Amino acid sequence: MSGAYTPQTAMFIFAHPDDIEFGVAGTAAKWARAGSRVIYVVITDGNVGSHEDGMTPERLAEIRRAEQTAAGQVAGAECLFLGYHDGFLQPTLELRKDLVRLIRQYRPDAVVCGDPSNYFPAEDYINHPDHRAAAQAALDAVFPAAEMTLLYPDLAAEGLVGHKVNYVFVSFGERVNHFVDITDTIDLKIEALQKHVSQLGQWNPADMIRQWAADTGKKVGFAYAEGFYRITLQSLDTPATAQPEI
Repeated sequence: MSGAYTPQTAMFIFAHPDDIEFGVAGTAAKWARAGSRVIYVVITDGNVGSHEDGMTPERLAEIRRAEQTAAGQVAGAECLFLGYHDGFLQPTLELRKDLVRLIRQYRPDAVVCGDPSNYFPAEDYINHPDHRAAAQAALDAVFPAAEMTLLYPDLAAEGLVGHKVNYVFVSFGERVNHFVDITDTIDLKIEALQKHVSQLGQWNPADMIRQWAADTGKKVGFAYAEGFYRITLQSLDTPATAQPEI
């Protein structure tokens, strides 16, 4: 399935600075161009992602937040940083509540996250445990926690009552049922990724990103695309009152 769906507000929840740019920034930029409010939630600061002599976690966190902020600006996204420690991420109840707070505060129509079941997507790659933990926490926060007002009475007392997300777009997984045409935003995706200088060094990822997007696009006739497993929790075509509570 492919389509031109544009959420009013979209929240992208990922583990590290640059995760969004490598995977789904084309979609983020497309939605932002179409008028969406796009919010990036970056759970860790990626503060151990360096082999540079003399680098410290504190300094690296500052660098990577600045790089992610610049990348977000290219796509038209706001960045929120939760400050969890890189490499130690777990899908804890604390993290779930942090995400529920943000979902209730910003009330996104769509949430984009990774696939927690994606352990080894290729013969030469093991998916980072932080990626899986972030994806698990995001899904657990979206459903059912974010919509159950009674689950967090302290948040409700602050005015942050339950919110039901319409769609979840799961990326980086084997199951794909929805494609987003990023032909018009592939250049923005590459430009955003190139803001992560601390991670790329002298490497130019443009050819790789274009090849990935072209391979995905071929499946549905787009020059460049990003693929997702789209979960419909509440269709825009169906009144909320018709949705069963299960």
